[in-house]
Amino acid sequence: MTALTTAPPRLDFGWVDTHCHLDDRRFADDRDAVVQAALDAGVTCMISIGTGDGPPDLEAGIRMAERYPRVFASVGVPAKATADTTAALRHLATHPKVLHLGEMGLDYHYDHSPRDIQRAVFRRQLELAAELRIPVSIHTREAWEDTIQCIREVWQGAAPGGIFHCFSGTPAQAAEALSLGFHLGFGGVLTFPKAEELRAAASITPLHRIVVETDAPYLAPLPHRGKRNEPAYVVRTAERLAGLLGIEFSALQQTIWKNVQELFFARLTANQ
Repeated sequence: MTALTTAPPRLDFGWVDTHCHLDDRRFADDRDAVVQAALDAGVTCMISIGTGDGPPDLEAGIRMAERYPRVFASVGVPAKATADTTAALRHLATHPKVLHLGEMGLDYHYDHSPRDIQRAVFRRQLELAAELRIPVSIHTREAWEDTIQCIREVWQGAAPGGIFHCFSGTPAQAAEALSLGFHLGFGGVLTFPKAEELRAAASITPLHRIVVETDAPYLAPLPHRGKRNEPAYVVRTAERLAGLLGIEFSALQQTIWKNVQELFFARLTANQ
């Protein structure tokens, strides 16, 4: 890991893509252009998720953050870990552009590792985040009850919140996540024609708990569905969300900017 010699840059007001995978090979040929397109679209901050291919490489997000001034990073593993992973994450979390641990969580759809291992890895990272007082980004797929159980046992009341990334659940699940102090990250799925239940969940989410994301290169919003997603497209999701909530586009931008500042950057400022 290359240590930065200066503090993170002061960010200009704008949209924030709170979850993208800029290290993905699908950006290999035009990554610079993708980042510039996001800036041109008014996306002034991107959080590049540090899961990469998992251990031993945990620095995928940090490499992107060190390359681009407006990119920040996370560190974490979704489903698998080695004995040295926790120590490595503890060290990487001190990087001045790391905003949170993640993505982490449970995926019972793909089952990339046995479910008991997934739960153990998830719990260890929640414990580390609670110790470090750093937010988390939660991935959950077809594993809601176990995800919530781990959070209640390890995380609840112990740390400074986080995001349910790419939230795609029901209004009841949204209410449960909100009750545990989390923000909800809404992505391109919100724009899909059949996502009525998700839009219902978004409609009950308080504005101060909303962020937007792309999960690029995955899950591009309309009208880009089926194509490679990019951080610039977070604006399309925000447009749909503003219409759904019945608020001005600019007001949503201001609110989400404030949410991100309070969730992530207040901690960095306090540590400087």
